Amino acid sequence: MADADIIPIGSGGRPGRGSARRTTPSAAARSLAGKNKKASPDRASDPEQAETPAAPGGPIAGEPWGVGEQASPADAGAPDFVAFERMVRDLFGAAGEQKVAEWLAFLRRRLTGQYEVDEFGYDAELTDQVLLSALRPLAEKWFRVEVRGIENIPDTGSALIVANHSGTMPLDGLITQLIVADHTNRPLRTLAADLVFRTPFVGELSRKAGATLASNDDAERLLRAGNLVGVWPEGFKGLGKPFSERYKLQRFGRGGFVSAAMRTGVPIVPCSIVGAEEIYPLVGNIASLARLLGVPYIPVTPFFPLLGPLGMVPLPSKWLIEFGEPIRTDDFPEGAADDPMLVFNVTDQVRETIQQTLYALLMQRRSVFF
Repeated sequence: MADADIIPIGSGGRPGRGSARRTTPSAAARSLAGKNKKASPDRASDPEQAETPAAPGGPIAGEPWGVGEQASPADAGAPDFVAFERMVRDLFGAAGEQKVAEWLAFLRRRLTGQYEVDEFGYDAELTDQVLLSALRPLAEKWFRVEVRGIENIPDTGSALIVANHSGTMPLDGLITQLIVADHTNRPLRTLAADLVFRTPFVGELSRKAGATLASNDDAERLLRAGNLVGVWPEGFKGLGKPFSERYKLQRFGRGGFVSAAMRTGVPIVPCSIVGAEEIYPLVGNIASLARLLGVPYIPVTPFFPLLGPLGMVPLPSKWLIEFGEPIRTDDFPEGAADDPMLVFNVTDQVRETIQQTLYALLMQRRSVFF
């Protein structure tokens, strides 16, 4: 039998026949071999294939596609991604890739609007991943917050946390919100003055962080829904009191928080905060400018406004936060919330508990900054 003629596949002839004009496979035939197939030893002897230049970043350059492999068009950006991946690992450690993936997913949800807020405007994801994360280094490294009595906050169900207010700027409220979230894995919904929600940008951000108007209606709705709610009854009078009156509690309003707790039958947890008084020592007030702007006060501290924006950096005081034993309200008779004398007595009990705890904590603190 005569030797059969070898007809190269796809050589350009008619189907089933070869062409004597061409002895090497066509580009279409070569593509059938696969992009990642290693070259055979005799390919170098083929002049047409030997003259084909290697793709940039290919096997000769030792790029991450492996020895003898060529990069596909889809892998063209692979070296940049590998470098980015290496940088992430160097910066964030072994869990860096997971953190970056979570942040990218978070950004995608924000840009596409695929996130939820409740009826009060609370954005749990933004609060947890951005706002509280930004506060955590301040609480842990700068103020070195020491927490006591966290077991007095119930694991489930509602409670009203009542705390003293101080420090010129409401950082004590934000730090308390962080502490409760970190130690109980539950969000603290806060009650704020109406001035907060009239302030551009601040009001919207406060809503997203879980704050709502300090009114009995909103407080009772939150408590009936099973939330932890925080209130600072001193308000701006406590926040803007002179440094000479530090740790002396101001009047606790008309006891609206007590009546809200009585109507919903939730416990009241007294909270005493030491350290916030020293972050911005208030030594003066520009009253005329405050009236012009419609705000309670324009603070004057040893560093502000003398040092400008630098004077707004809080001093690194040592913080102690203690949550006291809950005061039950579910054993009061029906209609007790409408008895002004009873409401006043319970309000005074909460205030006195916080005041005495402040004095005890001040005795235990070694110094203002240590």
